[in-house]
Amino acid sequence: MSDLIEHGQLFIGGALAEPAGTDVIEVVSPHTEAVIGRVPHASRADVDRAVAAARTAFEEGPWARASLEERIAVVTRIKDAVAVRHEEIAKAISSQNGSPYSWSVLGQALGALMVWDSAITVARGFVFEERRAGVLGPLLVRREPVGVVAAVVPWNVPQFTAAAKLAPALLAGCSVILKPSPETPLDSYILAEIVAEAGLPEGVLSILPADREVSEYLVGHPGVDKVSFTGSVAGGKRVMEVASRNLTRVTLELGGKSAAVILPDADLDAAVAGIVPNAWMNNGQACVAQTRILAPRSHYDEIADRFAAAASALVVGDPLDPATQVGPLVARRQQQRSLDYIATGQREGAKVLTGGGRPAAQEKGWYVEPTLFGDVDNGMRIAREEIFGPVICLLPYGDEEEAVRIADDSDYGLSGSVWTADVAHGIEIARRIRTGTYSVNTFSLDMLGPFGGYKNSGLGREFGPEGFSSFLEHKMIHLPQGWDGEQG
Repeated sequence: MSDLIEHGQLFIGGALAEPAGTDVIEVVSPHTEAVIGRVPHASRADVDRAVAAARTAFEEGPWARASLEERIAVVTRIKDAVAVRHEEIAKAISSQNGSPYSWSVLGQALGALMVWDSAITVARGFVFEERRAGVLGPLLVRREPVGVVAAVVPWNVPQFTAAAKLAPALLAGCSVILKPSPETPLDSYILAEIVAEAGLPEGVLSILPADREVSEYLVGHPGVDKVSFTGSVAGGKRVMEVASRNLTRVTLELGGKSAAVILPDADLDAAVAGIVPNAWMNNGQACVAQTRILAPRSHYDEIADRFAAAASALVVGDPLDPATQVGPLVARRQQQRSLDYIATGQREGAKVLTGGGRPAAQEKGWYVEPTLFGDVDNGMRIAREEIFGPVICLLPYGDEEEAVRIADDSDYGLSGSVWTADVAHGIEIARRIRTGTYSVNTFSLDMLGPFGGYKNSGLGREFGPEGFSSFLEHKMIHLPQGWDGEQG
């Protein structure tokens, strides 16, 4: 992706259209710091056009009234095209946000493919209408599409999070305005081509790259029925505040500070192999990353040595090099944020076990060494605040009760894991910790189950029937007492 990529139009209502304004987003490589792309910056007028197209499509067009099988056929064509173009998608994302290419293939492109596929599976098994016996007579309970959806996605996993919103929304019969981050708009044009070729009806989807100001205008638009947002806690609170003016429904998938609890009986080889790639995943720019590693004091020194060795062995470099395991952060501000937290951790008394600065081998780019802090207390800022970079904390604990208290002592509750020789006991630990997703002797994010967080990690769920339901309204139809006819 060395050539400059330029797009002069926006994807509005299913077709490329001239933007209303002249502002441009410049996409900068986090590896070379050079401009690699330019796209139009959507304006409020473009939002108005997209919402109007979505509203018309929902109220008058065929999509909301199509059969489930008709919608599945179109979404399947989208999914199949993502599979065909997954390497192109992965390269585009790595070039924009620094995600290592090997991880982009699996986590960005094929991860998105799994989301599309899982949503189809959920839709096929979903009950959209059912008869119930009510207290006063028979009932007909329906699930109907919520309407026009604003889907706001972040830069760290743009296609994965786009699919998490688009796939269920489209299958439910909604119209969608997708708002990509200004750091990563290029892959959204690949998606636009795919959707157009798949035969999605006019007006059903628009894609508008823009900054926070235009995003706020979108989520506060009176023509929007539902907002699905993935991003920071501060961003989620603002979305909720703005959307509340219209009583717009919201789903918020926000941050995390997840704890990986290593019990004394754990297989340390397996724990290190399982935790390291999921602590430093996507250069640490992942809400579900296992950023707090809890180690028993009885094994603390050995665990610290093992994790420090593993972290120091991670290959740092060009995100498009297949050998790279940790690439640059998405922007200079994110690099500085991580470096500032490293300085804060040192002032607080934590010990840098490995890393701690910029890699000497990287003359350019927004790189930070994979960094592991030891002797971390859970009251320190580095243990409490989401850094969103390759900076991980190792926290000692005494007994199991203290481990559970530390894991739960967080403003977040998104993910986590426990490592033990006794899986049944690990499940008991999982039941006790207040977090939305938990793993025993592994780390995974299964798209057929509900994903979301407790506390500041968000509101609502994505994936599975629980996430699918968030794009539907529930209607109750009372039927006459004794009536037993066909539903019609």
